[in-house]
Parts: sequence; C-alpha cells; structure tokens
Amino acid sequence: MGHYGVTLQRSDALRLPPHPEGPSVRTLRAWAHGQVAAGRPIAVDLFSGAGGLSAGVEAAGWAVAAAVDHDARALETHRHNFPGLALDLDLGESAARDSFVNLFADIPVDLVAGGPPCQPFSRAGRSKIRSLVEAGTRDAVDTRRELWAAFLDIALRLKPRAILMENVPDMGLGDDFRVVRTMVDALEAAGYATKVQLAEAWRFGVPQHRKRLILLARRDGCAFSWPDEAPVVTTLRDSISDLPALNGTTGAREMPYVAPPTFSAFAARMREGAVPEVLHDHMTRPVRPDDLEVFQMMTSKTLYSDIPEHLRRYKADSFDDKYKRLDWNDVSRSITAHIAKDGYWYIHPEEHRTLTVREAARIQTFPDEFRFAGTRSDAFRQIGNAVPPLLGEAAARALGGYDRPAAGDSINWLQVRRQLADWAAKQRTGDYWHTLPGSAVTPPVAIGAAVLCSTRTDLKVQGDALRHFRGLAELSALALKGAIEALPAGKAGRSLERLRPLVRRKSAWVAPESVPQLIALTPAERQVFALLRGEDLLLRSQGVLRVAARVAGSTSHETNRLSDGRIDLARLVGGGEDAALRMAGLRLLAATRCKKELSDCSDCPLVAACQTAQGGVAAKA
Repeated sequence: MGHYGVTLQRSDALRLPPHPEGPSVRTLRAWAHGQVAAGRPIAVDLFSGAGGLSAGVEAAGWAVAAAVDHDARALETHRHNFPGLALDLDLGESAARDSFVNLFADIPVDLVAGGPPCQPFSRAGRSKIRSLVEAGTRDAVDTRRELWAAFLDIALRLKPRAILMENVPDMGLGDDFRVVRTMVDALEAAGYATKVQLAEAWRFGVPQHRKRLILLARRDGCAFSWPDEAPVVTTLRDSISDLPALNGTTGAREMPYVAPPTFSAFAARMREGAVPEVLHDHMTRPVRPDDLEVFQMMTSKTLYSDIPEHLRRYKADSFDDKYKRLDWNDVSRSITAHIAKDGYWYIHPEEHRTLTVREAARIQTFPDEFRFAGTRSDAFRQIGNAVPPLLGEAAARALGGYDRPAAGDSINWLQVRRQLADWAAKQRTGDYWHTLPGSAVTPPVAIGAAVLCSTRTDLKVQGDALRHFRGLAELSALALKGAIEALPAGKAGRSLERLRPLVRRKSAWVAPESVPQLIALTPAERQVFALLRGEDLLLRSQGVLRVAARVAGSTSHETNRLSDGRIDLARLVGGGEDAALRMAGLRLLAATRCKKELSDCSDCPLVAACQTAQGGVAAKA
C-alpha cells in the first residue's frame, strides 16, 4: 500500500515524436517565409509550457515558428503538437536571449507572445535594491530573477508588430501593477499602443472560473478590439459529458469513443482532428476507500466542513474547500498545476473519482488530438500550467485585425503621464508643496503630512503649518510647537502631538523608513508617508480611482474598483522615476479639482485626454 492508502499506480511515461512538418534551425528561414507566403504571419511563444497560448495564437491565424521553455516534458509536448521549433533555453541568461534573437535576424516576427513566470517586486527590499543600483553593484533589473524583463528584452529587440503577454492576476494585483507599469512604459516609449485587461476565461467559452491578466501591444495604428464574448456559458456538461464513464476504473491511455446522440458544439470542436472513435489519456488516479466514502456522500454544494469529522484528514477551518465536487450545470473551478498533486478540488460531477487527464484538458480547452508527454502527473502539471487555448485565441484576435483604424479619441497614455508629471512638479512651489514628493518634503514633513491626511484639514492650512518642518532633517520641539499653533484647535493639532516622541530623537531619523513604527502610523498613513518619500505605490482611494475612471471614460471606480479600477489607475500613474510624483499629483487633483459632484476642469492637466470632461466641466459621476 502506498502513502495515500491505495496501491501505488504509476502511469507509463508517454514518449511523443516530433511533428512531421517541423523545420530544423537550418531550414527555419525557408519554412517561416513559406508560412508568410501562405498568409500566416510569424509568431514566437516565450515561456511556452506545453503550448496552450501557442494553440490559441495558431487558431487566430499565426504560425508559431519557435517556442522556448526550460521544461523537458513541456518541450516534448510542444514539439509533437506544433511544427515550429521547441527550444530549451534559459532566457534569464543574456547569451540565451542573444542566440534566440539572432535566430530571427532574417525572419520577420509579427507577434511575440508568452507568459513569463513572475517574481513581483519585493516591497520590503526596494530601498536596499535602490542603494545597490545607485552604488553600481547591481543592475536596475535582474533578468535572472525577473523573467518578465527577459520577455520584454526579447520583444523590444525583435520589434514585432504586436505583443501579447499573459499572466496570473497577482502579477498586477499583488504588486500595485509595478511590473505591468514598468513594461507598459517601456513598450509605449518604443512606439507601441498598449492595453491591459483582466479577462475572465468563461466569458470566452472556457468552461472554468479563471481570471488572467492580459497585456496587449501593437504599433500598426490599429485599434484594439477583443472578439465578442461567448453568447452562452459553456458548462461542464457541455464540455465533458460526452466522455465515457469509467465505472470505478482508473481509465486508460486509449479507449473507444462513441459520440452520444446529444453532442454539444464545444465537444464537437474538441473532437476535431482526433482519431475517429478513439479517446486518448482518459485516465485518473485510484481512489482510497475513505475518500470513496466521502465522495459518495457529496454533492456540488457540500463543504469540507459538512463531511463527518472522522472522515476528515485536514482541519475544516484551514481547508474549507479541500474537497469540491463539480457541478454539471456550472463551470469548473480553475484548473491549476495543483491537480498534479491531488485531484480533490476536482471531483467528477457524477462519478466518485477525480478528473481524468482528458477531462482536465477539455476544461482547459485543449482539443482531444492534443497529447501530453510523460506520466499522468506530468500531463496534469502541463495542463494546469497552461493558458486555455480559447482564451489565448481571444486575446490574439484583438491583435490580428488590420482594417480597424485607431479611434480618434484614443488616449495617448504616454503623453498624458508626462503632462501629469509636469503639472505635479510645478505644484511643488505652490500652496500644496507638502503633498508631493521632492527635496522640500524631508522626513519630518512627510511624517507630518501623513498624520494630517485623515483630519480633513484644508490642504493649504496643512501646508502653512508644515512650513515649520521645511528643510529639517529631524524634528525639533520648536518646529513642532509652531506647526501645532498654526493649525485650528481640534483633531489636526492632536494628530501632530503624536510626533512628540520623535523630537530630538536623532537615532530615529538615521533611518527614516523606521519612523512610522515608532509612532504607530495606521496603514493608510504609512502609505502616504512612503509615497511622499518617493516610494512607487498605488494609493487606491475613492478620489484617485474616480479621477482615473473619468480619464479612461469608464465607471470602474463604482463597479470594479479592485480590478478594472486598479488597471485604470495603473495606466494613469505608469512606472519609472516619476511614478510617485504622478500618484501624488492624482491625489491632489482628487482633493482640489476633480470632486465627486461637480469638478473644475479649467486648469486640470488631464482635461484634453479626459473621456468624461465635457465643455470644461466634468460630468457628474
């Protein structure tokens, strides 16, 4: 008996031959020019995995001439299912990137696509990294660790017409979109128009809940236009109910397939190209007896906490969704690489077992003709790591239209960000100097502005009070007394009293980043302090989200603040050295001009681009 309480059954390791029509490195140029002559522009897929994005790109009309990954099983899978080259390269190495770019010296690449693994910027280590960069002991971007930068490097050097990057939402949501903003800045500086979207896979025919971050870029002057969403939701019944029941077995590498009388359009598409009356890789893991007992009592509504305690192997409060029976009439939960370890998140809607390789592939929208190299676990891992081909196809089609001229009112985000930064820089000499990072905002000013940010005191009054701190590297009793006396009696003065423990405490100002801990700033106050110290971060207040939404011409500040709202804000703030200045400028605009009910657009730096401003006065929003 194995560790899991059942007889250990290792599947065979499937070996797959290369695609019979594939070129060699030597013949790649002739092959690629032949594809272009046949009307299929050339694409490359970086960090390709098994080829989910490649499948979508090819379905949208491109020929994938080369895919790059560093996983042997995934490369074997890609090499079998696609004719283009499948190259084992570590793109974190500059020499590997050079060799790949040189491979396409005489081949016109129309599209660079890929899903680079993302290691977000470490907020905790940014000050240390900044000091190392300034000292010249490390590069500003470490391409060994930050593979998104390797993707960007190749894309900019190949100079394709279009670029498609796919990733998990955490690439943006988990790090204030810093990686995405950095990439967008670089692409727009190189002449690309860009679009960032959080796409729900089920809206494009994928039968699962799966949200992905999509970055699109094109430099042909054409507008972005995603294809229409699927008219109906593809359910699990639509996607896998035609597959044969296993009736208590674990399935097989190959078994007969008989199409049922009722055959969904999705299933028909999945069968295209497959061997007639044959089904491959319809195999799953054996079920241990206690799990079988649990599965038999579960419906799609059953929670792990509903399972009798004596049958639980995990704490119900920590693993409330450990077991999940899927629902025929709904979409699946997201298929992830975790399915390679166990399938308890994916219990079949009807049978008392977990999903098979083929069922997982169907839910990811891989057609039945698509085979996966290696063992059963290898296949599950490749499937879970993949981009659903139908989602990849939808994103690629947004880049493939050549007959859609760019809309006349489309936003030049690069220009808008420059205007915002220029305006904010000018405000440093006015009444609101203390709200913008710069040389005048020393640590005492920043900490004072942070504790005053929630007092609702007039910003000009705050600025007059904080002039007592101006130019100080550390806080003095005299400066604190003067600032408090300059404020109206009440909450504002009491807020500044919180700074008294910092008076003449020289050690506190040696490392200003530690000051917020000494007086227990709230999370919101810490963010303001960090911003005024020049930290690149997004402050997602209702006011700044409103400004961003108005410029973008959306209602994201009301309907999707945590997703679309943050994307609109990220587009406006951008990245680079002036990101903190632009973010602070947006806060100032929200507080002084772009009000909730009626705004004064007369001297707003964004009015020319704002999609909501009408006749110099912003529409009510």
